[in-house]
Amino acid sequence: MHPMLTTAVKAARRAGNVINRGSRDLDALTVSTKGPKDFVSEIDRAAEAAIVETLLGAYPQHAIMAEEGTARGENSASEYVWIIDPLDGTTNFLHGFPQYCVSIALAHRGTVTQGVVYDPIRNDLFTATRGRGAFLNDRRIRVSRRQHLRDCLIGTGFPFRDGSFLETYLAMMREMITHTAGIRRPGAAALDLAYVAAGWYDGFFEVGLNPWDVAAGSLLILEAGGLIGDLAGEGDYLYGGQVLAATPKVFAQMVTLLSPFRSALRRETAS
Repeated sequence: MHPMLTTAVKAARRAGNVINRGSRDLDALTVSTKGPKDFVSEIDRAAEAAIVETLLGAYPQHAIMAEEGTARGENSASEYVWIIDPLDGTTNFLHGFPQYCVSIALAHRGTVTQGVVYDPIRNDLFTATRGRGAFLNDRRIRVSRRQHLRDCLIGTGFPFRDGSFLETYLAMMREMITHTAGIRRPGAAALDLAYVAAGWYDGFFEVGLNPWDVAAGSLLILEAGGLIGDLAGEGDYLYGGQVLAATPKVFAQMVTLLSPFRSALRRETAS
């Protein structure tokens, strides 16, 4: 395992311990609200602190981009940036719904080179190093072999925060519901992307995502033989907010159905 990936795994497991301890005492947690339907708990912050401490302990010159803002602005000139979501699926976590994860990625000059998605409940560790394949608990994973969208199970997430995308999104959902074997929405995008890499989903789409939701999962998918892009199948998925990922043949079929919605989403974003 690449030494930087080893450090990321150590950081993810430390965060997982924080999260598992917190999950035993949900009623006592202090929870604040960033915006409508956007919760953050002391566990998000404590998990992020554990991650950043581990990463900067090993690589003090690296920069950090983390959801809760820990170490923001430090080493801003570095070619290495760690992109971190300490607890993806906070709403699930706060309700005791067992679907959430830690997501840690390293970008070098803007390209993701290391990725870890860790599910602390199932103790599932998804890892990837650029050019070396994707793994689940040290076993090589590949995207599924399905070729026809009608046979596929597709993951998604609802763009819930301010409701701005809702009408367009419901139209997208209708397309996908009628053209697939099923749609799922468990509520932690980083874990959804890992599921595509493992072949448990055949594809995934969502709008309104942040880089820390996508960075580690995107590398898992590429290293597992899948494709990832925006709704038109193009490259700006890390910072553009739109993500579409799938097995190669299914990817093309999803782009055909979903790319027509891009302009409506852009208008809604602009307004």
